[in-house]
Amino acid sequence: MSLGNSLYNARKKSGLSQEEVAGKLGVSRQTVSKWETDETLPDIRQSKNLAVLYRLSLDDLIEFDPNIQEIEQVIENTSEEMQNKIDWTKVWGKKYPILSTYQKEVQIRGYAEQLKAMLDRLKRDYGYNDTDAFLVLKDIMSSVWKQKK
Repeated sequence: MSLGNSLYNARKKSGLSQEEVAGKLGVSRQTVSKWETDETLPDIRQSKNLAVLYRLSLDDLIEFDPNIQEIEQVIENTSEEMQNKIDWTKVWGKKYPILSTYQKEVQIRGYAEQLKAMLDRLKRDYGYNDTDAFLVLKDIMSSVWKQKK
C-alpha cells in the first residue's frame, strides 16, 4: 500500500475531511489531497503531525491498513472469558483444514511431552508463569517459521 493510501485510510478512519485536516495542520486542502494521491509527500514534521492527529505512531501511519487496525482492536477488546468460549481450532480450521484432521495422524503425546519440557524450561530459567512461557514459545516458533520462508 502506498503512503497516500495509508494517509487516506487513516483520515477516513478518523472521520475527518481533507478540509479539517488541512485546517489543523495549517496547509491547504489541495496539499492534503496531493499527499493522499502520492503526488507529493508530507515533510517529516507534517508526517508526525498527521500521526498525532490520527492517533497513530509514525510507523503505523506509514503502513496503515484499516483491516489490520480493526483486527487489532477486536483482539484488544475481547475479554479472556469470551476468548475461552471460542473453539480456535474450529475457527482456524476453516482457513487451515489440517487443524481439523491432524489429530488422527500425528502422535500428539510425544510432541506434547517435548513442548511441555520446553515450557517447563522457560518457566524454570526465566521465572515465567504458564501463560508467559506459552506466549514466548509461540513467538519463538513463529520466528523459526519466518526464517524458513
